[in-house]
Amino acid sequence: MVGLVINGCVRDSAAIAKVSIGVKGLASTPRKTVKRQQGVADIDVYFADVVFRPNDYLYADEDGIVLSRSSLLS
Repeated sequence: MVGLVINGCVRDSAAIAKVSIGVKGLASTPRKTVKRQQGVADIDVYFADVVFRPNDYLYADEDGIVLSRSSLLS
């Protein structure tokens, strides 16, 4: 499965819950945002005292997120 981890709030959480990818955010908000069409790929990202690196394995459920350098699945 694929998914997104967002270092911020998500909007339309009821609609997001119905999509076929996982989405984790800090909270939900009704406030509309400004889309700037900015983004980067394949770089280290640091937030919540964690460094997320390209090709790391991220596992998530309703209770939280675990990050690993190698696959935890057999």
